[in-house]
Amino acid sequence: MNLPDIVTSSIATEDWQPFIAGEIHMLREDGEGKLSTGLWRVTPEQASKNALVPCHQDETVYIIHGHITVKNSDGEVHDLKAGSFASFRKGSVNTWSVHEPTLEFFVYS
Repeated sequence: MNLPDIVTSSIATEDWQPFIAGEIHMLREDGEGKLSTGLWRVTPEQASKNALVPCHQDETVYIIHGHITVKNSDGEVHDLKAGSFASFRKGSVNTWSVHEPTLEFFVYS
């Protein structure tokens, strides 16, 4: 599959797709499941509190605004707010809690 050199996007209401919790806006998908990037927006009402989330790929996130916490399998809690980066290893299972409406940029690789 040939990908363009530059992919652009603007975010209109109709460009958001339902997700497990909240909605996503995909910027790029390689078609082979190796690389995806986009935005995820979610409110506390849309997400289960203390949701167990398995990582099917390596995932790196940047929190644009909002507040979530992620607890790893060792019980360590990571507080993610605007400006926070986090990276999750493929195969890990983490517990996510959404505390405020959140907008996140993500990269699956």
